Amino acid sequence: MDVGVVLPAYRPDTDRLITYATALCERVDPAAVRVELDAADPDTRRELDDLPDRVLVVDADRRRGKGAAVTAGFEALDTEILVFADADGSTPVRSLAQVIAPVQRGEATLAAGSRRHPEATVADHQTFARRLLGDGFAWLARRLLDVSLFDYQCGAKALTAEAWMGARDHIREPGFAWDVELVAVVDALGGRVVEVPVDWEDQPNSTVSPVADTLRIARGLLVARNRARALRGDRPYDARQTDEPALVERGDPTEE
Repeated sequence: MDVGVVLPAYRPDTDRLITYATALCERVDPAAVRVELDAADPDTRRELDDLPDRVLVVDADRRRGKGAAVTAGFEALDTEILVFADADGSTPVRSLAQVIAPVQRGEATLAAGSRRHPEATVADHQTFARRLLGDGFAWLARRLLDVSLFDYQCGAKALTAEAWMGARDHIREPGFAWDVELVAVVDALGGRVVEVPVDWEDQPNSTVSPVADTLRIARGLLVARNRARALRGDRPYDARQTDEPALVERGDPTEE
């Protein structure tokens, strides 16, 4: 099954991104790689000319948000498996390949990389506040969503193109809560979600705001819960009748 990869990037470390994309091409051998670049300055665009020829850089003139960038990339890919990973290389290529593997083998509809899985290996540069907020969010998500994971927001996920086609009309979140919505929707539509422990090295120059983005993600969690329940038939919902804008224009873990 051929693989397409999206790397959403906003103010990237270009050296790190080039190194990661090059390793990705060599070790995973994807059919296509797209860097969805938001609001880049001329120097960044020029530096990314050193990316491998297989890597296509799509340059948006505004900051769309992680979710909107990945969605645009997925919509443009024509592969059997769709993958996204953080452009800073927090998930090493060898771990990303392990995330892709169960989808390639037909064992999962969606595979979610996990930093918080007991078997994950983490080199952590996070501040105490960011770590506490992240752990608290994961705890809350397990109690609100029907799909139970240790980690909903690790920047490494793979799913079948068929699953994406079924889920995409129900995906509305443009920002960092996109991961949660994707997992909840795929699960609600009957997909098999598996969690894969990864090696992880948190990058100190993350563009995530510990407070503001956490509040947005918490709101997104509630929206994802309600949408998943609606898709299961627990309450009325029609994806075509919503005041939420579309992202792109288109014709049992144990207790911690």
